[in-house]
Amino acid sequence: MDSLAGMLVFIRVVETGSFSRAAGELGTTQPTATKAVAAAEKRLGARLLHRTTRGVTPTEVGALYYERCKVIVRDVEAAENLATLQQSAVGGTLRISTSVAFGRRVMVPLVLRYMREHPHLAVDLSFDDRYVNLVEQGVDVAMRMGRLADSSLGARYLGTNPWVMVAAESYLAGMGRPRRSRDLARHTCLIYSSVQGDDRWMLTGPDGAEQAVPVRGPLRSNNLSAILAAARAGMGLAILPRYVARESLADGVVLEVMADHRLPTQDLHAVFPSPKLVPHKVSHFIEWAKQQLTGDWWDRAP
Repeated sequence: MDSLAGMLVFIRVVETGSFSRAAGELGTTQPTATKAVAAAEKRLGARLLHRTTRGVTPTEVGALYYERCKVIVRDVEAAENLATLQQSAVGGTLRISTSVAFGRRVMVPLVLRYMREHPHLAVDLSFDDRYVNLVEQGVDVAMRMGRLADSSLGARYLGTNPWVMVAAESYLAGMGRPRRSRDLARHTCLIYSSVQGDDRWMLTGPDGAEQAVPVRGPLRSNNLSAILAAARAGMGLAILPRYVARESLADGVVLEVMADHRLPTQDLHAVFPSPKLVPHKVSHFIEWAKQQLTGDWWDRAP
């Protein structure tokens, strides 16, 4: 039995005046309680209790030890209660990592709304399109698109991120609308160089047949905002996440192209440092975010 457990036994023995009653309250046996106090006396080199047929009472040293033990046990309980409260409350600082485009267009309004609902929470929101090591960077939760690599990280599936092909009306007026995959060969395409096959666009036709279509064009960028700006300027066809194209589609600045063809979707996950003992502020935010990202979330205004 460790020192703290022994202190708990000693306190109850003094307060009940009996080894048997103390043992009963603590859910242990009388011999175990007796051994715990005897071990403390041996360790301290002092008798702590007077033992008589009528019960037990503390010695002078035992009385002083009893008072000190109560302070120690009370401090330990206060520390544990504080840790439990921290785990159960939405407070402290929540460190969130996200990609630039998804962060600016989706996460910023979501996080601000969440902070208004939880005024005791501080948020550290960072944007980075590169891989972020959650443990080294001290990140509580990261929002990630696409297939997850096998790792020791915890992860929660939030939903899907669909893509759409768009172009400005001015571009389509000059070049015409592509109707079939092979039509893309004569079109100027704006290439996002991070996902979706780079310069090979994956399309699934109305018949369910999937095809990797080579595309070409004068602009290649790893920034979705740059691709959108070029599409809005009438410089060519682009494939973009729907959440990126939403406002431009709603305003009619760009139009959806080849709507009867499907583009690949990406899985959206919340990733956190460990699947075990997840802090409440993290699990609560993830559950809240999942509720916000249900249905056609990409078509809803933030």
